[in-house]
Amino acid sequence: MTTAPPRPATRFRTWFFADSSTRAEHLGPHADVREPARTHAWWKVLCLTGVDYFSTLGYQPGIAALAAGVLSPIATLVLIALTLLGALPVYRRVAAESPHGQGSIAMLERLLTFWSGKLFVLVLLGFAATDFVITITLSAADAAAHVVENPHVESFMAGGELWITLGLVAALGAVFLRGFTEAIGVAVVIVATYLALNVVVVAVSFAHVFTEPQVVTDWVTALTAQHGNPVMIVALALLVFPKLALGMSGFETGVAVMTHVKGSPQDTEERPTGRIRNTKKLLTAAAITMSCFLLTSSLVTTWLIPAEEFTDGGAASGRALAYLAHQYLGDGFGTVYDLSTIAILWFAGASAMAGLLNIIPRYLPRYGMAPEWAAAVRPLVVVIIAIAFFITWIFDADVNAQGGAYATGVLVLFTSACVAVTLAARRAGQRRRTWGFAVITLVFLYTTVANVFERPDGVKIGACFILGIVAVSLASRVRRALELRTTDVVLDHRAESFLRDRSRREVRIIANEPEGRDSAEYVAKIEQIAEDNDLTGGDDVIFVEVTVTDPSDFESVVEGRGEVREGRFHVITLRSPSVPNAIAALLLTVQERTGARPHVYFEWTEGSPVSNLLRFLLFGSGEVAPVTREILRRAQPDRALRPHVHVG
Repeated sequence: MTTAPPRPATRFRTWFFADSSTRAEHLGPHADVREPARTHAWWKVLCLTGVDYFSTLGYQPGIAALAAGVLSPIATLVLIALTLLGALPVYRRVAAESPHGQGSIAMLERLLTFWSGKLFVLVLLGFAATDFVITITLSAADAAAHVVENPHVESFMAGGELWITLGLVAALGAVFLRGFTEAIGVAVVIVATYLALNVVVVAVSFAHVFTEPQVVTDWVTALTAQHGNPVMIVALALLVFPKLALGMSGFETGVAVMTHVKGSPQDTEERPTGRIRNTKKLLTAAAITMSCFLLTSSLVTTWLIPAEEFTDGGAASGRALAYLAHQYLGDGFGTVYDLSTIAILWFAGASAMAGLLNIIPRYLPRYGMAPEWAAAVRPLVVVIIAIAFFITWIFDADVNAQGGAYATGVLVLFTSACVAVTLAARRAGQRRRTWGFAVITLVFLYTTVANVFERPDGVKIGACFILGIVAVSLASRVRRALELRTTDVVLDHRAESFLRDRSRREVRIIANEPEGRDSAEYVAKIEQIAEDNDLTGGDDVIFVEVTVTDPSDFESVVEGRGEVREGRFHVITLRSPSVPNAIAALLLTVQERTGARPHVYFEWTEGSPVSNLLRFLLFGSGEVAPVTREILRRAQPDRALRPHVHVG
């Protein structure tokens, strides 16, 4: 395929656009691993997903208290119930349905076809991008809050949250520009240290509750005074808990890294039963561990921290557990806790960055919807960091302000996963599970809608990502429409014999749009082509007829089958997403396998060139002759070696 003359290869350009940081080094959510991934015990992989999931403890209790007030523990109980009874069963099913780490988006992709399916996936990718980018910015903002509020640096760091956040995001980008190798061992150390410190903080906080039991009595009094009877309390908690949904992140990452989970020796590539079983252990352990921390942390922070400290500018804003660590265990221990929190938030951003670097290559190139520079890691890193800078500036590095956008991205992915497993259960004929998953879907749908109405900034940011992805994707698809998109041509024995028999003389191919497929049609076609091109010996030709499969597909394998119709007409039928691409690929295959330059004959397509071009872009047909010639020109720049194209 010919392209524009390459620019002089400067050292910087070679480094910047080289894919030296291979995809395997950026294994994050949705990584497309082409080589077998190194596997680890499930509990180690749990720590890899835990840098994202468990890091939300750094800000979740504070956001919960700010959103729900005294209802925070009750709303957290609702959240835990939805996690254990809703999200966990759903993603255990996702693990069984996509054991190679494809995730719920790939499940829906298999259920939907044509352009509607592609556009739906692009929408989900927009929300996934929202989730990952906000994970980077929100985690960095919370890490900055832990830096600023530390008493050892508070005097000269006060008010510097924005610049610290931007610095952390820039440092994350610098790491990925140099090359980031996933280190599960580092994640194990970070997660183990962070959870152990949280156990100490929560345990000491409960000890203070036992010595000051009036804090519980005061909470119960405030709860009943503000919200009345128990039924009303539960009802209000159900209305409030969507604001807390950001604490449910990590499940999609858990199934996406399945390829790293060690299975059993009996596993096969088609059915890795041991890997599925251990991934379910991973998901269950993560859900139970996080549920315990969410409940205990919401209780102690609600009981022991004054409400005004949770507000913007308060000492517990975005760092409720760190507030308790400093208050009850001293500034020395509190500083160690701050450093641990900053470390896990840092790795949460790294996980999200790795996810973005892998989610684009997993889908967009297959759709023909990725610019050429997207094949290199470093340009993507620069684009992602620039977007993260912009979002950080828009939200002024405010943790609470970004919670809505983060929750929206997480909840949309959850809802899509629920829909996927519901459809999968229905397809499998499992009626009880279908109804169960349908109920869970409705709950998550309510949660998503409630979150959108309560905090519309999340869906606005998601819409911006969607519009950006769709615009870039469609522009790239149009720009790459004339590429030779066929990866292989597979012909049956009869089709091969047609071409082999004619390779000793001229190979003449007539492109035919079939109608009746009878003798009269083929005779009329030969006569028309002979008249238009002053062709003799028209009986020794091969007809090629293309059946369009899914025109929204980009790359494909063209399958050809030879037939003899009416006892005399040799026909090769092809199946492909695009008529011009199929014919061009067949001609190049003929030339490669026989050494002869084939001739192909077309008739001009009737109608407006603009409408025919749109038909080609959307439906794979349309202006076949000039498009086929252009594809051949780009694929074979040497005119002396290019197949002959005749149009009459």
